[in-house]
Amino acid sequence: MSTAALLSFTLVALLTVITPGLETLLVLRTALLVGRRAAMGVVVGSTLGCLVWATAGLAGLTALLQASELAYDIVRWLGAAYLVHLGAKALWSSRRPVEADEPAPVPSVRAAVRVGLLTNLLNPKPGVFYLSLLPQFLPVGQPAWGGVLVAIHLGIGLLWFPVLITAAGRARAFLLRQRTLLDRLTASLFVALGVKLAIEAR
Repeated sequence: MSTAALLSFTLVALLTVITPGLETLLVLRTALLVGRRAAMGVVVGSTLGCLVWATAGLAGLTALLQASELAYDIVRWLGAAYLVHLGAKALWSSRRPVEADEPAPVPSVRAAVRVGLLTNLLNPKPGVFYLSLLPQFLPVGQPAWGGVLVAIHLGIGLLWFPVLITAAGRARAFLLRQRTLLDRLTASLFVALGVKLAIEAR
């Protein structure tokens, strides 16, 4: 694989990671309202989800998402339902006024990992990303480079999100004074993203 192709993929992977999206929203929300450990749990879960999608992509399984509109729609609807569930649950929890000095509920790291994993697995876009992007950079007859490219993409995420979490942690003390408003705002975004995912065209 040429150095130019490797650098090009790295740049594309960097842009896809740092561009704000569902994963960024989920990590930031967890970092601001819960804490660093839970946010890192979400990152780990999301990374595991990407690893599953990447493995399926290299094996050709995610080709079903492009070949079958029904398969794509099933994953999309499940993902939309899960996002709406997360948002509705958070909105329901935020109905009770929260005192500024009241500690935020701290879920287990396992629960945070599960949320990150499910959110990623129920989003068909990572699968389509790996299926459409990797073949453009893989040298012909050298499939082993697929693992290298996947490692680069996941590695960038594991470097970027801790930086984002640290930055969010510095703003957390101030934002916790407005925790109810922030909770409702981010929860509403989850619902909106779920509805958008459910109704958007393939």
